[in-house]
Amino acid sequence: MAEGAGEKDERVKTAIAHWAARFITNGVPYADFVEVTAGINVWEEWCAGWSARGKVHEELGEQALMDGYDLSAAEHFTRAGVCYHFGKFLFVDDIGQMKIAHDRAIYCRNQALPRLRFPGVRVEIPFEGSTLTGNLRRPEGIAKPPLVIMLMGLDSAKEETDDYETRFLGRGLATLSIEGPGQGEAEYDLALRPDFEVPIAHVFDWAVEHADIDADKIGLWGVSFGGYHAPRVAAFEKRVKACVALSGPFNLGAVWERFPELSREAFRVRTKTATPEEASEIAHQFNLDPVAAQITCPLYIVSGTLDRVTPSENTALLADAVSGPVVLNVIEGATHVANNRGYQYRPQTADWMAKQLYG
Repeated sequence: MAEGAGEKDERVKTAIAHWAARFITNGVPYADFVEVTAGINVWEEWCAGWSARGKVHEELGEQALMDGYDLSAAEHFTRAGVCYHFGKFLFVDDIGQMKIAHDRAIYCRNQALPRLRFPGVRVEIPFEGSTLTGNLRRPEGIAKPPLVIMLMGLDSAKEETDDYETRFLGRGLATLSIEGPGQGEAEYDLALRPDFEVPIAHVFDWAVEHADIDADKIGLWGVSFGGYHAPRVAAFEKRVKACVALSGPFNLGAVWERFPELSREAFRVRTKTATPEEASEIAHQFNLDPVAAQITCPLYIVSGTLDRVTPSENTALLADAVSGPVVLNVIEGATHVANNRGYQYRPQTADWMAKQLYG
């Protein structure tokens, strides 16, 4: 592809305009974002462009391994995994190409996990004839730490959560980044569903039995669409001691029409619906209003005044509907998940969670 040549299509323009903060704050170097997007003119080139850059970091990781530099290898592989992930994350119009990039993202993160400062392991949890996969990491020097179960969004995956995980780990909390139905590795076999409390109950059971954590101190965290899933789970799962919800919809149906085109199509594919009309009907089932009053654990909600996906006024409805203590952090000038203002909620939510679980 000729770098910078030609007019960019609207989907690429939208991606460049709105995704830079998310990519960079979650591990893509600034120069990579600029250079890769400069060489992409049509959406059909997106996955290949990011996969090529992921390969650069993957090869650096392989070289570091050969040279015996495990920590450097982990860092290179983590960057590679993020690049591959962002190549596939909304590329649902070519599932074959998307799956190849996804497999590389998983491989690279798995290469990084045992070599990170806070090492991790891959976990596989049986569910409804398929498997929910996750990454479990532990803090240093704590025999049975509290655990934060981390729920993904519509297009996020466990390969994207290193920055969030490290903040919890540095405060003495173990992390389990898990992909539910319709997410990450489970998106191919299982449909995204509004009743996330059903699959996540299996994750809680697994963690209590196998993760060697303090079973009385489990927190829940959800990003973007996971900001719907986490409060929904907390309404039913009383083993949740504290919950963080980042920019989740209170009622998806109410904001469906303002969802970006790429996100609506990804939702259709991941709910396994055949038409946009069917996807819209399913979207209206993602509504916290009937269950929010059942949420009694402490809750920390984050939103941004410039969120074009889930407007802050929709997210804020949750704060008025719950029965337990709540912190509502609406960040002025912040976009979706406040990625452009991460310093105003990432350390704060990690501190808050540590305080809730450690007392």
